[in-house]
Amino acid sequence: MTNQHGGQPDAGCGVVEGGYGPIDIDELRKLFLFEKLTDGQLTKLATSGKVVAFEAGQDVVTQGEPAECFAVLISGEIQMIQETVSAGTVAMPRTSQPGVYGGATSAYLADRAPDTYQHTLRATAPTRMFILPAKKFAHIVTEWFPMAMHLLDGVLSGGRMQREIIDRRQRLTALGTITAGLTHELNNPAAAAVRAVGELRQLIKESRMQLAQLAEDGIPPQKLRTMIEMQDACASAVGQLPPRSPLEISDAEDELGEALEAIGVDDAWDLAPALVNAGFDQMNLDKIVQKVGREHVPGAVRWLADAVEISQMLNEVTEATERITKLLASAKQYSQMDRAPFQMVDVHDLLDSTVTIFRGKIGPGITVVTDFDRTLPEIPAYAGELNQVWTNLIHNALDAMGSEGTLTIRTAHDEDEAIIEIGDTGPGVPDAIKDRIFEPFFTTKTVGQGTGLGLDISYRIVAGRHGGELKCRSVPGDTWFEVRLPLKETVQTQP
Repeated sequence: MTNQHGGQPDAGCGVVEGGYGPIDIDELRKLFLFEKLTDGQLTKLATSGKVVAFEAGQDVVTQGEPAECFAVLISGEIQMIQETVSAGTVAMPRTSQPGVYGGATSAYLADRAPDTYQHTLRATAPTRMFILPAKKFAHIVTEWFPMAMHLLDGVLSGGRMQREIIDRRQRLTALGTITAGLTHELNNPAAAAVRAVGELRQLIKESRMQLAQLAEDGIPPQKLRTMIEMQDACASAVGQLPPRSPLEISDAEDELGEALEAIGVDDAWDLAPALVNAGFDQMNLDKIVQKVGREHVPGAVRWLADAVEISQMLNEVTEATERITKLLASAKQYSQMDRAPFQMVDVHDLLDSTVTIFRGKIGPGITVVTDFDRTLPEIPAYAGELNQVWTNLIHNALDAMGSEGTLTIRTAHDEDEAIIEIGDTGPGVPDAIKDRIFEPFFTTKTVGQGTGLGLDISYRIVAGRHGGELKCRSVPGDTWFEVRLPLKETVQTQP
């Protein structure tokens, strides 16, 4: 291999060229990492590895390359550098402490060890390193320190498992919150539909009885057709009339009630409200009297009133089922059940679906304000994962505000990035912890109320999966989380 700085040969782990050589066991013994080893163990180490010299600026190991060597500083100065998705390039302080190490430090995990270096070690001055092949390092640790190896293995595996379990718990908790809100939202239109259907059964039964009574009273067929045409006109008018004030409606009901009573309709005041709601007035009543005859007017008016109420109930059922359909569409959009994981998406659709799912959790004292830039183009994204980001940020905002406040969601864009901001009027994030809110497991909530992974997961989704940024700015009463996402495809394959 060729080192990327200066074109010099790199460690190679098995090739000895200029700048490479053996090491004396006394020199190894001076390193704190090996100071407790026996002469036999030191001899084994010395014959298994070699000394490699590096110039300033050369990489000892390079992040992303195959993890083949374990490297220990003998003399000189090195710096550990790591490229991260959440914080960019992270450079540790330089060190000249003999015995510090890096490279394939987890090689003892065998098949579970990372295949590539997780960091870069760079010489910042002329440096000598003791280079040990990863396989030999793994064998030595396993053979010489079996108990320590098992302890280290347990710590790493246990920590990873704990992280995965809590991560899943966080997702399930968010799912439970969303499910509760969706259930609450679905319950209202479903209950309205059930109630309307129950009333419909009774109204249809009464309508049939009224029609049968008219037939028994001998109403001529042509007059019955006139009533059916009047029924269709009244049913079509339900919900389509120009708005009227409560006083105007009350006056119209009084006028029609008196007119109905005057021509012998016993339950005139019960029938008037439904008929007025369909635009039925004195003129229509006069037409009924003229077309069907005064003797059939009471039965005809009752039949028309039932028809109007049936139309109202059908409208209620339609509105309720449409509401349920929209909620289910929002849930599908939120979960992205019918979409490929990666796609071009409209951020506004994702935000709208998330807010819809949250309606059951948004109390009457919370005002939701949206300020969307509709010129924002579609962006390449993992839609379901972005919905999890919106869920976490909105959930945190609602928790911060309690029962009162304003939740604001706004979008914008520049030449390269989509900008999504979610703000709240809660107490804000204290300056002392602003730098820690994206750390895994860090939470300001009481034990059992939060895992400290919501913002960490959101950060990893935004930065790791989409190559974007997630930032927070906060003062008491005005907290904003800003998400920036690239308008062009730069998503990563790993979170």
